[in-house]
Amino acid sequence: MLTNACKYAIRSILYLAIKTNEDCKISVKTIADELETPQPFLSKLLQQLTRNRLVSSTKGPNGGFYLSDENKQNTIWDIIEIIDGTSKFDECFLGLSKCEDENPCPVHFIVSPFKKRILVNFRDKTISQYVDDIKQSKKIISLKDFDILKK
Repeated sequence: MLTNACKYAIRSILYLAIKTNEDCKISVKTIADELETPQPFLSKLLQQLTRNRLVSSTKGPNGGFYLSDENKQNTIWDIIEIIDGTSKFDECFLGLSKCEDENPCPVHFIVSPFKKRILVNFRDKTISQYVDDIKQSKKIISLKDFDILKK
């Protein structure tokens, strides 16, 4: 449903929200290494997110990317709008040109509640709230140091 670009953008913003602030900035190289994403591609994404005020950055020897308190009030929906656009959330799951409650496709009533729940979370939950959830539940955003053989 989301492009790799959008997935990388969401993961990088969550990573920055967990690891950074105005006094602690991180280079694109570090972010790319930690999230196992292609650095040149991630660099362009972060520049785009910075231009759209979803990420903050400073240049120079102590520069890098970070999330300000204001940035953390954005939502996953804000990221999706910038990177992928939101039209795919309005499209029929089966690709029909017209699909709605009055004229549904065969899976409309299965997919519709799922889409609504995703939209509510993506639109209403801030990056800051996602970070709180990640910290409390120990969810992961990278598999880099995850040992699948440990139990």
